[in-house]
Amino acid sequence: MAAAPPDRIDIDNELASNSSPLDPRDFRNALGSFATGVTVITATLPDSKPVGLTCNSFASVSLNPPLVLWSLASYSPSMGVFQNASHFAVNVLGVGQRNLARQFAVSAADKFAGVKWREGLGGAPLLPGTVASFECRVADRYYGGDHVIFLGAVETYAYNRSEPLLFARGGFGHFVSEA
Repeated sequence: MAAAPPDRIDIDNELASNSSPLDPRDFRNALGSFATGVTVITATLPDSKPVGLTCNSFASVSLNPPLVLWSLASYSPSMGVFQNASHFAVNVLGVGQRNLARQFAVSAADKFAGVKWREGLGGAPLLPGTVASFECRVADRYYGGDHVIFLGAVETYAYNRSEPLLFARGGFGHFVSEA
C-alpha cells in the first residue's frame, strides 16, 4: 500500500482539530455562488407545537425509492426537535414568500406567529401557497462536520407550476428562463 502524498489533507484530523487551511468566510462566499431553492423545514414537538426553519440545503437523493435530504447545523436550537421527530415536511417557497423565508430564518419564540398552516404526516406543518411540499418519514441521519444530514423517505408530495424563490450570494431572487 502506497503512502499518502505529503501534501494530502487528513480529512478526519482536519475536522477533529478545526485546522482547515481554508478561510471559512471565503469558503462560504464561494458556496454562495451556487444558487439554491429556499425551503422551510417543519416538524412538531411532542406537545404538537410546530417548529420550522429556513433551509437551502435541500436536495433530491433518489427517485426509487423516493428520498430527499437536508442538513442542519449541529448547534441549532431546533436540533433536538428534528433529531426526535418521526416526520418532517419540506415546504418549497415561491418568489412571493420572501417574508416567510426571513421569518423562519431568525430566532424567535414562535416562528409560526401569524402563519396559517395545516398538519401533515407526523404532525409536520404544511405551509399554504408553496411551490411544492414533501412529507417525509425520517429514514436516517448522518453526521458530517458541523452538520447533521437528515435523509427523508418521501411518503407524499404536492407541487404546482409557480415560480420558486432562489437564494444566491446572500440574497433572494428568481429564475429567468432563456426561452
